[in-house]
Amino acid sequence: MSASGGTKAIVAALVANLAIAVAKFVAFLFSGSSSMLAESVHSLADSGNQGLLLLGGKKAKREATPEHPFGYGRERYIYAFLVSIVLFSVGGMFAIYEGYEKIKDPHEIEAWYWPVGVLVFAIIAESFSFRTAIQESNQTRGDRSWTEFVRRAKAPELPVVLLEDLGALVGLILALAGVGLALGTGDGIWDGIGTLCIGILLIVIAIVLAAETKSLLLGESAGLEDVEKIKAAVVDGETVTRIIHMRTLHLGPEELLVAAKIAVAHDDTATEIAHAINAAETRIREAVPIARVIYLEPDIYNEEAAAAGTNPAKTPGAPAPTKSGH
Repeated sequence: MSASGGTKAIVAALVANLAIAVAKFVAFLFSGSSSMLAESVHSLADSGNQGLLLLGGKKAKREATPEHPFGYGRERYIYAFLVSIVLFSVGGMFAIYEGYEKIKDPHEIEAWYWPVGVLVFAIIAESFSFRTAIQESNQTRGDRSWTEFVRRAKAPELPVVLLEDLGALVGLILALAGVGLALGTGDGIWDGIGTLCIGILLIVIAIVLAAETKSLLLGESAGLEDVEKIKAAVVDGETVTRIIHMRTLHLGPEELLVAAKIAVAHDDTATEIAHAINAAETRIREAVPIARVIYLEPDIYNEEAAAAGTNPAKTPGAPAPTKSGH
């Protein structure tokens, strides 16, 4: 996933949300609709979230330092996680509070044409932002479903914008339904119910985002396709005869660490092994360009050592670990 694609979607969402936030707040001032107030805070929170994503992308570009030798690529994950917190607290919890207050003390909506007009405008603007995010995502999504794309994407920006825009569109429909029922029945409690539903929706989306970005922060391996490409690139069938075991780790959305123990013949010279390792690193980078940090350790193949290598907790000949408390 290109950083430029994610940035384009973020900017489109930022422009749309700022315009919508102003329009919704004006509609709230004229109508007194709690749904409009909740939606204006939601759009303002979304604007702040897009600002966080842009800031994270900028900070992630900093050069590596002795203190952070692998660079700052994971800054993008940190700021994406902050987005989920803002969406939960500022967007979701505020909407639930406002909905509860409106249900407890309902009142009629004044100047109905303001909230209805603004909601229609907001749906059009959010649809434009959502369409941009879909177009940018389709360039890297391949044949994966949208659920798989959100769950497996290593760059967090597009999944975050997609879920935010989807939540915004559904929230606008809920707000329109709440306002419409309040106007049709003359009972302002429907406006509060619509606001409450918006809050629940935002909290669900925030939890999904938090779960996905938490996984990225903990450190995810390369995708299955990239792992297979790396395996095929390492072995040359001459000096490097097989991979004993291998680990991959995303240092950032577009930077991958590859560490592998490779099997070489026992009578190979140090010079031959060094040339083979350099050649393997070149093949890996050609096959998977984001593989920036590569460590290859030569060894003589041994079945017992290879079996232990598949489980970092095991060492050859060591007794099986026991569970604490048993």
